[in-house]
Parts: sequence; structure tokens; C-alpha cells
Amino acid sequence: MPEEKFPEFKRRIAYKMRIGNILAGKPILEAERFKFLEYTDKQIVRVNVIANIIEKFVQDEEKKYATLTLDDASGQILLKTFGEDIEKLSTLSQGDTIQIIGLLRSWNNELYILPEIIKKKEPAYLLVRKLELDLEKPKTLEKSELHALKDQITQIIKREETNGGAEIESIILELKSPPTAINQEIKKLLEEGIAYEPRPGKVRYLG
Repeated sequence: MPEEKFPEFKRRIAYKMRIGNILAGKPILEAERFKFLEYTDKQIVRVNVIANIIEKFVQDEEKKYATLTLDDASGQILLKTFGEDIEKLSTLSQGDTIQIIGLLRSWNNELYILPEIIKKKEPAYLLVRKLELDLEKPKTLEKSELHALKDQITQIIKREETNGGAEIESIILELKSPPTAINQEIKKLLEEGIAYEPRPGKVRYLG
């Protein structure tokens, strides 16, 4: 499914988060208007979430409004759209797994997500995200293991050139190494000019 784009907003970092962590954060308001979410040492406005749709509601009347109830096994949160943007949810159904990049908002003391980009994903990506955000101390790899990992990542990126590049989440899913180590080796490839990132989350081979 192609990316579905929503109106442009001022760009901030879209933090990868689980819903439970979003709900554990502290919403900071200014004159009753949501300003940011305070979580650990971060001030979060945009999030990147992977979750299942467990409920869909559409009000296609004079005041158009639609919501998706999202669940990633750590908690539930609403995604809301308004006006003509409700059409952006027309191809989505209960049971779909989706990735959302969007803005956090608050109404009546309830946090919700105003989406910018939505992509359908395979359910396995829920596990990928959990592994990425696992708070347990990551396994430390030996130098020889890191070298082998770098070679594996390079081969995957080369292989996926015919598909326009490799999704970082797909690399994490394919390899069995810690996501932190994979991201570290991809960063090295980018710094060395062996690969480049045409857009966040995707890498292509330069050689």
C-alpha cells in the first residue's frame, strides 16, 4: 500500500514509541492547549507507532469525523481524523496492522494521534518494534560478530536495490542480531558513504 500523506506540519523528531509509554508520559499544556508530552528526558510532539486496529468509527455527515482505536499490547490510543481526511482511512479495517507517524494531541484530558503518514504493515512488525524499544540491556557483540553483521547488512541492501532500497525494519526482521547493533552498523555504512538514506527508515547502496 502506498504511503497516505496528510497535511504538512512543522517537522519535529517522530519518536518510536509503544502506546503504553505514550500513556505513561506527562502531557504539558499551555492555556489548555497541548504543547508536548514529557517522557523520560524528552519533549515529544510527534510519534512513530506500530499497532493493530481493534475498532474503526466513521461519521460521514456534515461534520465528518473518524477514529481508529489502536492497540500494540502495551496499551490503547485513538487516532483521529477530521473533514475530508476521513477518506484516508477508507482502505483500513479492523485487524489491520499499521505504522503511524503523527502528532500527539489532547482533548478532554485524553491523548490521541493526528496522523501524517499511515502504512499497512505485516503483523510481525509489532515484534520488530518491541525488540527495538526493549529496555533490557542489549547484548554486546564481539568485533568479529559486528564485522559479520555489517557484511550481512550490506548484502541485504545490495539485494534490495532492485526494490528501490531496503527498509531498516525489514533488515531487523530478517537478521537475528540485536536491533541496536543493526542500527549502529547501518549508521557506520551511512557515515562511510557505502549506503545512503533516501528517506527515514530506508537505505540504498552506494558502493
